[in-house]
Amino acid sequence: MEKSSVIEITSLPDDEASVLKRRAQTLAVKRLPKKSKGKILFVAEFLLGEERYGIEVQFMQEVYPLRELTPLPGIPSFILGIINVRGKILPVMNIRKFFDIPEKGITELNRVLIIAKGKMVTGILADEVPGVRGINPDELQPPMATLTGIKSEYLLGITAERLIVLDMARILDDPGIIVNNGVLKKGGEG
Repeated sequence: MEKSSVIEITSLPDDEASVLKRRAQTLAVKRLPKKSKGKILFVAEFLLGEERYGIEVQFMQEVYPLRELTPLPGIPSFILGIINVRGKILPVMNIRKFFDIPEKGITELNRVLIIAKGKMVTGILADEVPGVRGINPDELQPPMATLTGIKSEYLLGITAERLIVLDMARILDDPGIIVNNGVLKKGGEG
């Protein structure tokens, strides 16, 4: 007797169906190949858990080992505390908390990416920093609607290799991380 290879499709709960519908709509967008102008976007790649992120090197100052982090009371949860980098006191952001990504925990292997835009200088916690790489900006795809926690306004896009390129200009300009009247705030915290 021959077995049937037909798969029966059952109804999905509304939340699963809506997630699948958004994924299908995102994937269905027709992407025409763009003509590259020969410009390469250089990004510093860093890891947060299993995810790979990139920051444009124009915002990078250095990679610094995480040591002597001083926690501060009464600050938003996405600010881990402050560090002293050659006499400069810098806040250290936990991008996981900023984007509501599950936490892994801090180890002595963590690194801090020192980033700057104008007078705004801060650190971003990273698990590992593999290095700098060049990508063709034309190959950046819009973020999938189901990307956990990260709002699309903070992204330049995602590469085919799943490198999530952050829009550091927008993140650093976010009023939620800018010191206001001496208090750091995000979403009413502080």
